[in-house]
Amino acid sequence: MLLKFLAAVVLVLGLVSAEDPYRYFDWNVTYGDIYPLGGARQQGILINGQFPGPEIYSVTNDNLIINVHNSLPEPFLISWNGVQQRRNSYQDGVYGTTCPIPPGKNFTFTLQVKDQIGSFYYFPSLAFQKAAGGFGAIKILSRPRIPVPFPEPAGDYSILIGDWYKTDHKVLKAILDRGHRLPFPDGVLINGRGPSGTTFTFEQGKTYRLRISNVGLQNSLNFRIQGHTLKLVEVEGTHTLQTTYESLDIHVGQSYSVLVTADQAPQDYYIAVSTRFTSKVLTSTAIFHYGNSARQVSGPIPGGPTQTGWSLSQARSIRTNLTASGPRPNPQGSYHYGLVNVSRTIMLQSSAAQVSGKQRYAVNSVSFIPADTPLKLADYFKIDGVFKVGSISDYPTHQNMYLDTSVMGADFRAFVEIVFENKENIVQSFHLDGYSFWVVGMDGGKWTPASRNEYNLRDAVSRSTTQVYPKSWTAIYIALDNVGMWNVRSEFWARQYLGQQFYLRVYSPVESTRDEYPIPRNALLCGRAAGRTTRP
Repeated sequence: MLLKFLAAVVLVLGLVSAEDPYRYFDWNVTYGDIYPLGGARQQGILINGQFPGPEIYSVTNDNLIINVHNSLPEPFLISWNGVQQRRNSYQDGVYGTTCPIPPGKNFTFTLQVKDQIGSFYYFPSLAFQKAAGGFGAIKILSRPRIPVPFPEPAGDYSILIGDWYKTDHKVLKAILDRGHRLPFPDGVLINGRGPSGTTFTFEQGKTYRLRISNVGLQNSLNFRIQGHTLKLVEVEGTHTLQTTYESLDIHVGQSYSVLVTADQAPQDYYIAVSTRFTSKVLTSTAIFHYGNSARQVSGPIPGGPTQTGWSLSQARSIRTNLTASGPRPNPQGSYHYGLVNVSRTIMLQSSAAQVSGKQRYAVNSVSFIPADTPLKLADYFKIDGVFKVGSISDYPTHQNMYLDTSVMGADFRAFVEIVFENKENIVQSFHLDGYSFWVVGMDGGKWTPASRNEYNLRDAVSRSTTQVYPKSWTAIYIALDNVGMWNVRSEFWARQYLGQQFYLRVYSPVESTRDEYPIPRNALLCGRAAGRTTRP
């Protein structure tokens, strides 16, 4: 196993900078017993025996060499939520870019966290395996000489929150395959545990950083700590204005960093996480434990907000700290996105409908179906008939929903406006692989060109996952500076699985290695790409 790992490392080292540090990870993915809710045993996906999986600790520009051994009896693949894979969508770990790792085989991912800082996570991207675990936190720290806009915290905790089913992930998948909707989840987990199953220890008078990611399957969650406030400092790689909140709405797929000071009486306090915008509210707790605690947790669990308007107001208040350094020493406000001319507007409307008697979900009337070959490989090998660029429209077509392998073409270096329209009664959450984008506006009702008058063109937060409120719209700006095949998806996982996604093919006709790395020498080849060769 070690020899295979080292051989794979030799194959991939030519693709990454020799000047930046390397970090090596060797992961074995297995099934194992977990007890996340009420002591009931479930079969979970473990990485090196851990649920959640091991944390990835890294620094800006590090090269991460991650050897994944698939010891499951079915194919497996990991994706890296928020890691931009600069010039390298082959490593993105979704089925549109990367062949699944067969049972009993391994694959070595080569990631570089190029020009990134912040809080992210990884997760299983195939089938409905995300409902069984296999996820973990990713920390990308600033380089030592790059100033960070707050003092070094006394500690740095990753907190993974998410809704959870007691039902096995294969049963959930079978329900969806039969064309039915899933029932409401059974509970909420905090670092893989149910109510009061996790404890975080703090020393009185000291300040700590909490990196909170919603790794769940569908529900927005509210995070709060009894008797303490949360100072927001970072969102998915962007240092924010340091606004203090009583609680935070964290929509599925999103990540936030907050500073919390242990400045109360020395006792234990509740950390509370509850579902938002649901008729039935699920709540879970963890323990905020003072090292010199004289008292166990007591009193009622603190309640969260109930209004959608509160959440919208909070979202609008989250702004970029323009004077803080990001991954580079220059201030985050150096790029004046609001002064760049938009070259294209894309409007994406989500929908739900029955197709041939089965539940499906779509974007602009197209419900995505996977091809028999990863799209990026078909593109590289020029295999006809796998997908067609332009198979999804830039605007809602208002026609009946239909199935297709939807790929939208886009020009390298274009500056694009995307408007997400949500005509449904639920909160949606959308993610774009390969990029961060500026969330320039969101509001209720229907978007019109006059809505641009409301845009924040100065200090909008830059992130990779945004919410779209019920009967509302959200507008984003993106500089398409990363060539590749990139997944645009709903983070509501059943919707993603049943078609609410597509791929954005950002293309440069130059086809230069300055714009995109060549196919990895160790790339797995499957479907119609099987039997071909990568490169010498």
